[in-house]
Amino acid sequence: MPRATNAPSSIARRKRMLLAAKGYRGWRSTKFRYAKNAVWHGLTYSFAHRKDKKADYRALWTQRINAACRAQGTTYSRFIEALKKAKIDLDRKILAELATNDAKAFSAVLAATK
Repeated sequence: MPRATNAPSSIARRKRMLLAAKGYRGWRSTKFRYAKNAVWHGLTYSFAHRKDKKADYRALWTQRINAACRAQGTTYSRFIEALKKAKIDLDRKILAELATNDAKAFSAVLAATK
């Protein structure tokens, strides 16, 4: 019985990997062995950074809220504490949006916590 190499599937798999590595420098874009490593490396980073993006946004929201609070004469931590005591359930994303785009509404929320 002749040896079967499954050539069409193997070629398609290698072609897919080289297409994914398009734009990489040197052998990483032309040689399957190096392209495979580069693509897998990139995929692991993209997975991790999708998780990191959430923390990055939360830090940005915190900075924006803090800046708006300090402009009103209080601190971020005291503001968040007062929000919890007043049982106002606004998340940091919404608060940051108010702080940057609607200062009057943010002042009203700040006044409601005092």
